Amino acid sequence: MDLPAHQLTMTVLMTPDTANFAGNVHGGTLLKLLDQAAYACASRYAGHYVVTLSVDQVTFRQPVHVGELVTLLAAVNHTGTSSMEVGIKVIAENIRTQAARHVNSCFFTMVAVDDDRRPVPVPALRPFSPDERRRHAAAIVRKEMRIEQEQRFKALALQS
Repeated sequence: MDLPAHQLTMTVLMTPDTANFAGNVHGGTLLKLLDQAAYACASRYAGHYVVTLSVDQVTFRQPVHVGELVTLLAAVNHTGTSSMEVGIKVIAENIRTQAARHVNSCFFTMVAVDDDRRPVPVPALRPFSPDERRRHAAAIVRKEMRIEQEQRFKALALQS
């Protein structure tokens, strides 16, 4: 499947070594896969090594079970000077029944860096489809909310 440079799909089989005692996949296992997908998507788009700056709105909607296929659908939603928001939707699929469930969503902010780990510019993202434009607009709102939240916490710190 040919995907644009700003999108990536990764599918992984959940094996017993990923499970907790209840037979569900550890949240940490999913977080690691999410970080890998965000890294792969952002670094391919930027053409540079990237580092994780933040993770927002990780929502574990339903458990993932051993034996299911987990597909991570990653896309760069928005770019700054050197940063990129990567949105990831996670689908778990029962191999036998082929029933698919949306089990997780989140947003990673990744920063492109050079060999000395200094930020480098990334290509500006130009959303084309209605879905890309919607995700781009939502990414701007999330960025504004992060800035506002940071300002509020700084104000609280100054009061103490």
